[in-house]
Amino acid sequence: MSASKLVSLRDAIARVVPDGASVCMGTALEAAIPFAAGHEIIRQGKRDLTLIGPISDMLFDQLIGAGAAGRVIAAWVGNVSAGLGHNYRRATEQGEPHPLAVADHSNLTLSLALLAGSLGVPYIPTRSLLGSDIAATNHDFRAARDPWSGAPLLLVPALRPDVTIVHVQRADALGHCHAWGPLGVTREAALAAQRVLVVAEEIWPTGRILADPNLVLLPAFKVAAVVHEPWGAFPSPLQGYYGRDHASFAQYHAESGTFEGFRAWLDRWVLGPGDWPGFLGLLGPERLAGLRPRRRLPSEPLDYGV
Repeated sequence: MSASKLVSLRDAIARVVPDGASVCMGTALEAAIPFAAGHEIIRQGKRDLTLIGPISDMLFDQLIGAGAAGRVIAAWVGNVSAGLGHNYRRATEQGEPHPLAVADHSNLTLSLALLAGSLGVPYIPTRSLLGSDIAATNHDFRAARDPWSGAPLLLVPALRPDVTIVHVQRADALGHCHAWGPLGVTREAALAAQRVLVVAEEIWPTGRILADPNLVLLPAFKVAAVVHEPWGAFPSPLQGYYGRDHASFAQYHAESGTFEGFRAWLDRWVLGPGDWPGFLGLLGPERLAGLRPRRRLPSEPLDYGV
């Protein structure tokens, strides 16, 4: 029987995310963003990380402002409901709090890069960026020709993150996990990574997780640690558990407009509470209760009988 991988979020980040690591997050785009894990990365003072993700909404912006990131490989960094991230703009334009290297992608090419990493191939060809400026600014891409027709192609090199952090609805202590709703490139990012950190709303017995194998996200041997952290994707939504907290995104965008305002926000919401339960305590139970699903909508049961 495999040993339990269930640890605290503090221990998981300390063990799985070293300084200088490449970390993939926000793989479901606007949903299931691992904010709890991101905040713990900030509290532990991690530095020189390469952040990989299609959007990650305002989480990447927070990590950049806190000085955790040295490079970003992404399609966009900001706040979907408000605009480009203020910390991202300050870092790229003014070098505040320090300069930030950026490798631009589209959502599609970032997906292709992670897909290539998950397949173990060096690149995947595409036509989608031909004629765009992204290929001119990101020199990781390579121009090529279709060997049959001679038509122009762009080769998207594989991305293989050191660690991918995913937030899921439920997991067991061994690393088997279930995720549903919008997945984006979650499976590809997990399979491409050297190791995976799973943060879960609920911990279930292994037998119950394996009873529905089609929902199992990835092989358990890829998982380095499992963390039980309810509401760990807040303020992003998690299908079946809670909706998006629009007020948090608007508040963050307004308060992070200056670097001093961001530092005040960081002190109040991340550094001050000390951990994720402390952060949730600042929000209060009424605010969280208002995000619960208004009605349940279970899927049809499956029959795996033989």
